[in-house]
Amino acid sequence: MSGNGDRSGIETTAAGTTTGTGGAAAPPEAPREPTDGADAPRGPGGAAPRPGGGRGLAGKSVRDMVLSMAVLLVGVFFVYLFVPNDPSQDPVRPVEYRVEANTASRAAPYELLTPRDLPEEWRATFVRYRAADPHGAVWRLGFMDPENEYAALAQTDTVGGDEGDAFVADLTRGAEETGETVRLGDREWAWMTGDRYDALVSTDPEGTVVVTGTAPRERLEFFAESLAPWEIEGVTSGG
Repeated sequence: MSGNGDRSGIETTAAGTTTGTGGAAAPPEAPREPTDGADAPRGPGGAAPRPGGGRGLAGKSVRDMVLSMAVLLVGVFFVYLFVPNDPSQDPVRPVEYRVEANTASRAAPYELLTPRDLPEEWRATFVRYRAADPHGAVWRLGFMDPENEYAALAQTDTVGGDEGDAFVADLTRGAEETGETVRLGDREWAWMTGDRYDALVSTDPEGTVVVTGTAPRERLEFFAESLAPWEIEGVTSGG
């Protein structure tokens, strides 16, 4: 049976003793009292174990984590330093509303309004038409003015009554009538003020038109005065 004996070699038992090829356990070596650091137990490779047992591994983990964070922060700093960061760049993302205006103009039960010939500093940021909105057939178009204040147009086929009042209250965030009116373009507008939005409101047999937002009164009036019926052919209206 020499084949199995050659492969077994020397094996370590669970108790830490060793057996030879014959299976007889070698007598354990009597423990010795260490006289100084030279006689202290050694780890693999002859290195003395760290004081505190496993605390050396924990300390290494913390050190590695700190080094990783330092490398990450250096990377973030260089990204911030070298990636262009132009504070003058416009954070507003304009939207194109001409296609939506064409579609809404064909579907709306009123003459669709849009601003005409606004300076390029006015940027359209929101556009939507809903034929079955809770407030009726509603056309909405929002802009940011040159000072990044909000100015918006909202139009519905609802006129007066509780439904008309609800539409105005919703669009103006609860602005209240002042009793003052102003003529802008071919419309008479009622001036309203509120904690969040001010507004200009105009009604006619076709419906209700609201111009509202955070922009100051002069720019809301400028915006309202620029409104004109949308022209589908040629798509010449601008914003």
